Amino acid sequence: MNGLKFEQIRKILGAFLLVSLLVIGLCKPVRDFLTIPKQVVLFEGQHSLVASSVPVFQATSTNPSVFTVNAATEKEQPLAVAAHESGEADMVLQLAGFPVKKVNVRVLKDFKVLPGGQSIGVKLNTKGVLVVGHHLVQTKKGRLSPGEIAGIKVGDMITKINGQEIERMSDVAPFIQQSGKTGDPLDIVLLRNSKYIRTKLTPLQEKDNTAYRIGLYIRDSAAGIGTMTFVHPESMKYGALGHVISDNDTKQPIQVEDGQIVRSTVTSIQRGSNGDPGEKLARFSPDKEILGNITTNSPFGIFGKLHTSIQNGIMDRALPIALSHQVKEGKAQILTVIDEDKVEAFDVEIVSSIPQKFPATKGMVVKITDKRLLKKTGGIVQGMSGSPIIQDGKLIGAVTHVFVNDPTSGYGVHIEWMLHEAGINIYENYDHQKKAS
Repeated sequence: MNGLKFEQIRKILGAFLLVSLLVIGLCKPVRDFLTIPKQVVLFEGQHSLVASSVPVFQATSTNPSVFTVNAATEKEQPLAVAAHESGEADMVLQLAGFPVKKVNVRVLKDFKVLPGGQSIGVKLNTKGVLVVGHHLVQTKKGRLSPGEIAGIKVGDMITKINGQEIERMSDVAPFIQQSGKTGDPLDIVLLRNSKYIRTKLTPLQEKDNTAYRIGLYIRDSAAGIGTMTFVHPESMKYGALGHVISDNDTKQPIQVEDGQIVRSTVTSIQRGSNGDPGEKLARFSPDKEILGNITTNSPFGIFGKLHTSIQNGIMDRALPIALSHQVKEGKAQILTVIDEDKVEAFDVEIVSSIPQKFPATKGMVVKITDKRLLKKTGGIVQGMSGSPIIQDGKLIGAVTHVFVNDPTSGYGVHIEWMLHEAGINIYENYDHQKKAS
């Protein structure tokens, strides 16, 4: 009998505890407290809201010279930190005088870049020559492709022939004719999926012709247009496009040997519609002045160094940047060109943004809301990639891709990953201080 009563009491207590935990979990102050991050990163001079309201009676900084925290003496008071100088310290949260949580706060050195928006022409030279197709040679034995017989695939890069570096298409022809005359096969080194492969290729003579052929279509360069994203004034390093440049035929990323960027002028706009993305039609500027080089072609854009300073004529002062966790849903602007070479600001909305701890290309969804831009372009069009996104006076990222079925919207990349890819370390001063300590 006593055992039965004990079992009933145990069940009642269990149910009471379960209901109590559920009720506590549903309380807004508790939910806000649980959402407080373990780490906050911000720049000198910035303020950061840590939580909208928490049941904290006291919040202190272990190093007030690095950052200070508001005196959270009331339940509904927002919890925020103010950064003063670069360094690292902890924010200790206390409830009823007892420490309940510790938040690591990293303050980075003030950092600014010049926003872009200019239309640029892009010239890329490949590492070797790119195989973009096979063709059949009409020989006495029938139609054959020596390149295909040798196992060479579309997308392969020919980097060496008979031990000699290949840089241009014109480098290939002498080897072909010499091999045809001697009958010796060509010793070819290919770059395929970041791996080097060797193969032998024997050119074949065309029927009713003295010329020898390898049965391959090759290319050594590519060209296009895009938009400048940022320039780092101290180093003159830049970033543009926000996505990798791929070959039109192979659809594979181009392995860059070198390249140049030049000024370009938008001549007209091919308006986009559902299922049919539009395009900026542009030409390289007549002066053909080389603005800078291209050293990197990556999923985050093209990068290099400028030879001369450039201005966009609308925001020519350096702006601070926002880290991925600082980007908010809501209003923003993009800088881009839709007429000749005039950079203009257009309204957009950040539909969603993902705080990212590691580099990733698609970090936010952007929707064009500017009526004039929608009327002119239909939304995001090819050539707009790299257009810088500005929110609350900060550079937050760049437009990268358009949604095919909804050209008014597309993806954007967070600016910190483009800076990282450009070789610009926004954590540099912080890292030096940490090593010194």
